[in-house]
Amino acid sequence: IVQNNLLYPNARDKWVAFLLCLFLGVLGAHKFYEGKTGMGLLYLFTGGLCGIGAVVDCIILLCKPNPYYV
Repeated sequence: IVQNNLLYPNARDKWVAFLLCLFLGVLGAHKFYEGKTGMGLLYLFTGGLCGIGAVVDCIILLCKPNPYYV
């Protein structure tokens, strides 16, 4: 995990994002964590794109390196 956020301000922890997506994916919590407010609101109002978007995002997050950059 990159500790110096001054060098990498957009670094996100894969496992934090994955757990947010797993438990709160239909509310868009992982999108808000990534700083994607618009997508977070879309997930919030559509139930994670009817749940399908949240499942797809969980799979995509598992394939990303740790840390990943937004």
